Amino acid sequence: MVERPILNEDKTQVVGFNAAWQPKRPFPIDMAAFAISMDLFIKNPQAVFSYEVQRGYQESEILRHLTTRQQLQPLANSCRDVLVWHTRTEKTKLTSEDALQRQGKRSDSGMEV
Repeated sequence: MVERPILNEDKTQVVGFNAAWQPKRPFPIDMAAFAISMDLFIKNPQAVFSYEVQRGYQESEILRHLTTRQQLQPLANSCRDVLVWHTRTEKTKLTSEDALQRQGKRSDSGMEV
């Protein structure tokens, strides 16, 4: 249901990601999950969208030119606030969420959803 960064204990650094789809991506997050300072684009003109990138890797492709996982800044109330929500007109498939729940876990623990 929710894919999000995992933060260190004091909530100041991204240490991983809770991502069901392609979790091995360099940055396994959706485009709606982050913002980029225009200064970074100006300083890094090679950071552009490419049609040559494998499906689902567009975010990783652009972010690799701008930052590292260690440099990500966890904003939005320490990544607890949902500021963008994707909606679809088809029936939702929550197979990954169902698998988590069978393990006694939830993707949205610690969040108000």
